[in-house]
Amino acid sequence: MSEKKFRSGFVAILGRPNVGKSSLMNRFVGEKVAIISNHPQTTRNKLLGVATGDDWQIVFVDTPGLHKPRTKLGEYMMKAADDAREGVDAVLCVVDGQHIGRGDMAVMQDICRMNCPKFLAVNKIDIVTKEQLMPQLSALNGLGFDKIVSVSARTGENVELLKNMLIDAMPEGPKYFPDDMITDQPERVMCAEIIREKALRNLRDEIPHGIGVDMLQIKKVSDNLTEIHADVYCERASHKSIIIGRQGAMLQKIGSEARADIERLLGTKVMLKLWVKVREDWRNRAGDLRTLGYED
Repeated sequence: MSEKKFRSGFVAILGRPNVGKSSLMNRFVGEKVAIISNHPQTTRNKLLGVATGDDWQIVFVDTPGLHKPRTKLGEYMMKAADDAREGVDAVLCVVDGQHIGRGDMAVMQDICRMNCPKFLAVNKIDIVTKEQLMPQLSALNGLGFDKIVSVSARTGENVELLKNMLIDAMPEGPKYFPDDMITDQPERVMCAEIIREKALRNLRDEIPHGIGVDMLQIKKVSDNLTEIHADVYCERASHKSIIIGRQGAMLQKIGSEARADIERLLGTKVMLKLWVKVREDWRNRAGDLRTLGYED
């Protein structure tokens, strides 16, 4: 019998903000490599998540949600999403099954013009009824996707089915990353993202878009202890007081939740020290964007 060929390739995950792209990639990879929250535009950078099997490997490219940018940070995010299309072996478009609007349709029509296998994941079927979903699915059949799959990134329903379809679409190729590698992100970036995620989850709606995290230091004190210092950026003095909270309670909560996740990531105890700094309009300042890793 002939040896089974190894399949591998890159899959870009595209879609509007808050449709569940990062949650779906985490499901594919089997580990949390992208932060998630209920706030749109949580993902700000192109992020690789690597899933590997006995005879296949897929490198998923998670991207910021497609939107009309209003800041230099937004422009950077849209460039990252656009760059992710280059050289991929397939594209996976994700929409929210609760509501597929005109913006989603424009994104899907644009993706269907790409010259590669195209898949559509209709997400969040765990919170939408079949009566709500079926009319929306029927409207998608003629767009030009190779496969349309209804999934739930939260529960995992049909995710394995979709992953197997993507594996079958991959060409023969090499193993791009070692078996135990699940992302291309360095530890300092992942730690900064964990801190930002905890801030997103705990703060009021008007604040999260103006949150940034600058990692000042990651120092391994011993085999069992890592010391981390980080600045949390916000855009207004009034936001600073909210982030810190009464007698420092909110910042302490953000730090405690972040520390627990970072300890799991690094495999050591963590001493985490956070400071809150006001940087007015930092999302439009090239220097601040570079500091936070949002400029090439």
